[in-house]
Amino acid sequence: MNAMTADNLRSAFGGESQAHMRYLLWGQEAAKEGFSKVANLFSAIAYAEQVHAHGHFRVLKNETGDFLVPAGAGFGISKTSDHLEWARNGELHEVEQMYPAFLSVAEAQEEKQAIRSMKFAIEAEKTHAELFLAAKVAVDQGADFESAAVVSVCPVCGHTLAGEAKEACPVCGVKAEKYEKFKA
Repeated sequence: MNAMTADNLRSAFGGESQAHMRYLLWGQEAAKEGFSKVANLFSAIAYAEQVHAHGHFRVLKNETGDFLVPAGAGFGISKTSDHLEWARNGELHEVEQMYPAFLSVAEAQEEKQAIRSMKFAIEAEKTHAELFLAAKVAVDQGADFESAAVVSVCPVCGHTLAGEAKEACPVCGVKAEKYEKFKA
């Protein structure tokens, strides 16, 4: 595949992924405002955008079944251990490079809400990187990550922990009972 076409497919994948998430969020807002059928429309079209993203992702495969990406780029399908490493590296990039740069700009421009949001994200991304590493260790030993039978996520800042939250969020202070629980 031509490199430019592959880059365009990766870009389209990102755009479709963002549209998917926007539509899910906008659907939630429509439902809150009492527009259940509009919420349903947003959900349905969010699914369609997910279908588009999956299609672009699949097209990036070459005839051998490998994804057309540079080695270690973290895009495509490999083994779970690789995915966990790529996910961890992505989280560390956000913690160490992306958000600090964005935060500097927000601070220079005195954008208090943006500063708060970015600081929350930095702290949450740290927990994500730790969880991905712990899961990778388990997978590399041939085991599932049993600690993730229940994963709890703070709905305010995204702080994430394996198990049920028993204390207030260490990042934003939200009460433990407000955490969203994901069970395997």
